[in-house]
Amino acid sequence: MSGFTVGREDFLLDGRPVRLLSGALHYFRVHEAQWPHRLGMLRAMGLNCVETYVPWNLHEPGPGHHRDVQAVGRFLDAVREAGLWALVRPGPYICAEWENGGLPSWLTGELGSRARTRDERWLSHVRNWFHHLLPEIVPRQVDRGGPVLMMQVENEYGSYGSDAGYLADLAGLLRAEGVTVPLFTSDGPEDHMLTGGSLPGVLATVNFGSHARVAFETLRRHRPEGPLMCTEFWCGWFDHWSGEHTVRDPGEAAEALREILRCGASVNLYMAHGGTSFGGWAGANRGGDLHEGPLEPDVTSYDYDAPVDEYGGATEKFWRFREVLAEYHTGPLPEPPPPPAALGAPAEAALTGWASPDDVLEALGGAETVTPVPPSFEDLGITRGLVRYTVEVPGPRQPYPLAVRGLRDLATVYVDGEPAGVLTEEEPRLKEPVAGPARVELWVESLGRVNYGPRSGEAKGITGGVLHERQYLHGVRARGLDLDAFADGVARVPFGALPEEGAPGLYRGALTVGAAGDARLTLPGCTRGFAWINGFGLGRYWSAGPQRSLYVPGPVLRAGENELWLLELGQSGPARPAPRLLPV
Repeated sequence: MSGFTVGREDFLLDGRPVRLLSGALHYFRVHEAQWPHRLGMLRAMGLNCVETYVPWNLHEPGPGHHRDVQAVGRFLDAVREAGLWALVRPGPYICAEWENGGLPSWLTGELGSRARTRDERWLSHVRNWFHHLLPEIVPRQVDRGGPVLMMQVENEYGSYGSDAGYLADLAGLLRAEGVTVPLFTSDGPEDHMLTGGSLPGVLATVNFGSHARVAFETLRRHRPEGPLMCTEFWCGWFDHWSGEHTVRDPGEAAEALREILRCGASVNLYMAHGGTSFGGWAGANRGGDLHEGPLEPDVTSYDYDAPVDEYGGATEKFWRFREVLAEYHTGPLPEPPPPPAALGAPAEAALTGWASPDDVLEALGGAETVTPVPPSFEDLGITRGLVRYTVEVPGPRQPYPLAVRGLRDLATVYVDGEPAGVLTEEEPRLKEPVAGPARVELWVESLGRVNYGPRSGEAKGITGGVLHERQYLHGVRARGLDLDAFADGVARVPFGALPEEGAPGLYRGALTVGAAGDARLTLPGCTRGFAWINGFGLGRYWSAGPQRSLYVPGPVLRAGENELWLLELGQSGPARPAPRLLPV
């Protein structure tokens, strides 16, 4: 058994100084069959450690309903097999450009701003969650023969709150559940973030993308002793729908990494390999300096311009980083593992059926509710997906503007069954007035819950009301459709013939491949929606860009026929040429 401790200046493994050369790789963003390859890529880059978050909402989709928490343990076993150590960041909040920052929406919907504080209702749920999670981690600590060297308390808490008692309670929960390895916090290198997010007796670390010496000088003002570490060295960045693809010059990033190491610090590359936010789990940000501005939903790809790209390939940044990291190894670095097999040849989908949005909702949706005011997604138990709201405009009355207060995030509107427009938070009013009587349907989509800042945890759906002129329209019927319903429910959907023209709804098709392997799915003519192959959720697509295709891990495909589902939410649909699989 090994012992890992925090010294006055260094990390110590069995009493000997050790530098952590770590890289972030989220097990939940990589197909499990590809974990060994991606971990091998990290070793070949010169890393000796891997860091991962744990998303609470993925593993507890409903109160007391736990889903494959054992994946955490399986990943840590794979880390050990790969010859790496591990840093685990169990949250409960993780940010990570992940839906709701990893927090269950059923809980934040109930507690609001009481989340991430000492509020007992919050802490009782955290205790229950840790009680289920930590048995996957505790036996795999380094002092028990496993790879886990350290665990994080909360995550960048100084960017959100200042409840020091809450941080102390979390640390106590970890210790009570058997965590014996050192604990740490990580925050931005600013005074207010370090004072709000650090905890006496717990190692404080900082997160940044450049200017290492300045960042560590700030840290030293707060912590004169202890190893220096950059827990998130932002060597790339993430993308938003309708934005530009973000890249960072490999040479410049390598020099920034070199500066960190020349300070004598340990480092964790964020991200070493970003992967993909499969299943519609991508989060969102709010714009502006204080993160209170317009919604900026994250794309499905979490490539992050990382040294190991979304498909597992070595980029120029990989080789530049490898040169820097090789200086901190006594022997030659291992060569990268062989790349995963790619799809043998392109494959075009043969679309065979279509179901209207109403038919899909009838087959897979929850029960319809009737309430005076619109219920939120949280009220209806919807995590990722959409809700159909129906209201009646009384009549007779002359045409007046129709608007939605508190719309989050996007509504496709029908008046008496005819398309009437698309509303957003910034443009919540229909262009054409509506006369009464009329039936108004609003199909509202969540574009991803906010994962960072003061508006994290905010509700989705129609959170204010529907207005005709200044009058609220009451008596709202609502029915939700959660993406999780597609995993085992599509057989209940009554598919019919394809529409003559593109239309919203669920499309079914087949892709016939010879040799299965890594691929990307292109969707010409499609506007916005979600895609599945063989029941595996690939995530959201959107013609707004910058992402133009969806990654399909090779293990998802099989030789022969593969089933394709497309939930198209725009006013178009698959066009010619048909959806295609292309080799990566």
